[in-house]
Amino acid sequence: MKPRDSVFPSTDAIVAFIRAHPGKIGTKEIAREFGLKNADRAELKRILRDLVDRGTISKRGKQVAETAALPATVIADITSRDDDGELIATPAEWDEVENSEAPKIRIHMPRHARPGTSAGIGDRALLRVERTDETEGPAYRGRILKVIDHAKSRVLGVFRALPGGGGRLVPVDKKQAGRELNVASADSKGAEDGDLVSVDIVRSRGFGLGSGRVKERFGSVASEKAISLIAIHAHDIPQAFSKDALREAEEAKPAVLKGRDDWRDIPLVTIDPPDAKDHDDAVHAEADPDPNNKGGFIVHVAIADVAFYVRPGSALDRDALIRGNSVYFPDRVVPMLPERISNDLCSLVPGEPRGALAVRMVIAPDGRKRSHSFHRVLMRSAAKLNYAQAQAAIDGKVDDVTGPLLTPILEPLYKAYAVVKRARDERDPLDLDIPERKILLKKDGTVDRVIVPERLDAHRLIEEFMILANVAAAEMLEKKALPLIYRVHDEPSLEKVHALQEFLRTLDLPFAKGGPLRPSLFNRVLANVQGEDYEALVNEVILRSQAQAEYSAENYGHFGLNLRRYAHFTSPIRRYADLIVHRALIRGLGLGEGALPENATLDELSEVAAQISVTERRAMKAERETADRLIAHHLADRVGATFQGRISGVTRAGLFVKLDDTGADGLIPIRTLGTEYFNYDEARHALVGSRSGAMHRLGDVVDVRLVEAAPVAGALRFELLSEAGTAPRERRRSAPKVKATRGKAQAGKVKRETGRKTDKPRSGKAKKGKSWKR
Repeated sequence: MKPRDSVFPSTDAIVAFIRAHPGKIGTKEIAREFGLKNADRAELKRILRDLVDRGTISKRGKQVAETAALPATVIADITSRDDDGELIATPAEWDEVENSEAPKIRIHMPRHARPGTSAGIGDRALLRVERTDETEGPAYRGRILKVIDHAKSRVLGVFRALPGGGGRLVPVDKKQAGRELNVASADSKGAEDGDLVSVDIVRSRGFGLGSGRVKERFGSVASEKAISLIAIHAHDIPQAFSKDALREAEEAKPAVLKGRDDWRDIPLVTIDPPDAKDHDDAVHAEADPDPNNKGGFIVHVAIADVAFYVRPGSALDRDALIRGNSVYFPDRVVPMLPERISNDLCSLVPGEPRGALAVRMVIAPDGRKRSHSFHRVLMRSAAKLNYAQAQAAIDGKVDDVTGPLLTPILEPLYKAYAVVKRARDERDPLDLDIPERKILLKKDGTVDRVIVPERLDAHRLIEEFMILANVAAAEMLEKKALPLIYRVHDEPSLEKVHALQEFLRTLDLPFAKGGPLRPSLFNRVLANVQGEDYEALVNEVILRSQAQAEYSAENYGHFGLNLRRYAHFTSPIRRYADLIVHRALIRGLGLGEGALPENATLDELSEVAAQISVTERRAMKAERETADRLIAHHLADRVGATFQGRISGVTRAGLFVKLDDTGADGLIPIRTLGTEYFNYDEARHALVGSRSGAMHRLGDVVDVRLVEAAPVAGALRFELLSEAGTAPRERRRSAPKVKATRGKAQAGKVKRETGRKTDKPRSGKAKKGKSWKR
């Protein structure tokens, strides 16, 4: 123990010590480090509370850690005012440190605010932020760049008519389950039973139900065909394009050869899911004739030239930026661009000349890219294939389309992929095995079945060629010293790594502590558990330890792919980030019209990156909620049936179970587990009975009975039928106690605890199994 300093340690010294020991120390260790006696500990605790309130550090149990730093530009929700009347905000997306307080941001409001920057409590805004050096108050200060959304006093729900007139609103938000609103007949605006409506709150809930007035009707949600409408309206996803944007799309003319390289004789092919409506990327490979690259290949990747049609500042551009990306539901697509662009002029259909932005890459025999060049071309697709069709041809089952393509086109593609795969394996990106389910619908819009599509080499081939093209785009723009929007994926936070180490220790699995963090460290663990009963559990926990991929004008690499620089280039039809990269390439290489404006600044791209990161997460949430509601509809008439599943989440509220056949998630409230206290063991991801030692653990296979289905909210409630395992008494850990008695958990309220998606697959048209990819 150090002798006590004559002066109480400064706040900076305390924070520095916490930073040096992430997730491993608490008040006791800090006091020991600085030689603080009992009389000083009250002051130390006060300082730590202030640091937590400011958002400088986070607290989990008795341990403290420095919070993850915010980016320079962030979407934030304005939550309150401080004692001086200044607005206080917190980041809208706070995924880096689970179960910890998000950092607070004090917003500076100038006396004469720019138009669009006046905000109040409840608003969501795009902020420019920086850390403060102040010892009191929020850890960050910021200024408003743009108000994105104003405070809502409106609720979205399903109108349920009452016999005497009027009705009640059943909210669609799971968090508002059970909080119905009365709607008087005069305020119903003609709504009929089962209509999806938005309601302005007239009287907030005090005693009894609150009251509301119907503002807008969106149509009936009586069938599964309309289920996606709930998510579309709940998340304010734009459906209709502006008149100006539709006019620009209709007036657009097909691309011609003038000013382009002629690639019409290169037999490029598209390989997509069988139900794809647009085809925005095409590939071709051939052996490199250069004797100095014997065994190498030339790979061509051509991407629809969206920038030719969607010019900066145009109505099409404004509508695309608001959307940020296309949103894919089982029954419909909400596109980023009108069909005239996405399904016609920019769809690389066979036999038709199409404009494209393309990259020619020379691949060495060891799979490494030797060189690349970008071209604005006119191309003509030789064929439209789906993944299974291409794979079947390589496996010896050709059809009328693939037969003539096998030797000249498909075999060189697969040989080039085999070479590229060598470099991929050497790079050793994160290799999680998290299967993605796909909901198949009947013609009437009801759920037919849920499948896990087989992952083929055809998927991997396209994926690796797209990754190569994305890397080439980032490298080219860096070489030209042009601003761009990167696709970035940070490494896991130190706190999450520490939590993962604690979990793996319960399974007697080693995880290296020293040295730089690499995907290979996680892959080593994954390899060690292959074939074990807890393989799925370890994959899930490692996935949850990862950060979430996002867009940024500043590059900090892509941890999951183990790449130093990476940008999205290959899907400008459905992602605005790719369109920005196309424009930057056109500007940097002097390729003609549709270039990134000369006055585009890094600050502006930072704002765009923050905005489209939010729209991407909005789309992911809407897609997930729609799947939940569809499955809840599908299971609504099977209440009382038994199912097998796996525990997918463990919280103090109870257990979440994912069913094997449908992938549906539901809650087993803790009050139904028994009559004893249950300890929430965070390290083990388990609930442990304090008396019996019975243990319910993340990943356990269980039998459950469906007790309740709430289709509108997409919520399911289960009853556990399986016996619990037993926790070894000598290894049982202490944790906060949760009493399993009636009333301690709300039965019908489901809060999803999902795994983190650290990046999206190549296309929302078909998930590709590895949920963190690209």
